[in-house]
Amino acid sequence: MWSKKVSINTTVSKEQIWKLWSDVKNWKSWDEQVIESELNGAFELGRSGFLIPKGGPKTIFELIEVTKNKSFTSRSTLPLTKMDFIHTLNEENGRLTITHEVKISGILSFLFSRVIGEKLIQELPKALEELVHLAKKNNNE
Repeated sequence: MWSKKVSINTTVSKEQIWKLWSDVKNWKSWDEQVIESELNGAFELGRSGFLIPKGGPKTIFELIEVTKNKSFTSRSTLPLTKMDFIHTLNEENGRLTITHEVKISGILSFLFSRVIGEKLIQELPKALEELVHLAKKNNNE
């Protein structure tokens, strides 16, 4: 298994971040690596959708964990491999820590961690910064 995570601290509310996370159609507004994304139905456990990443093929995902205003995990499958995107919020002393983690597991995790994983991790800090920026901007409207 391969796993990497990136975190950012902010003063925006968990509700503001949750609103952006659960708006799957607009993930591209804070993650420039997303060309298009869509969810079939409400943002809840077991729902599936698709994502078209920049420079990659259309990928189907499923929400395998959803805890409102706290966390969600989406899972995509690759040949003999699972790729989980784990998103968590941790609030402490008026500060919010947002963490995005990528976990790749399965027989070919060593291959996909190099081909996909390392690039994803390089892009995550920028996506987190844009997420916080958009949350602040939306709060001021």
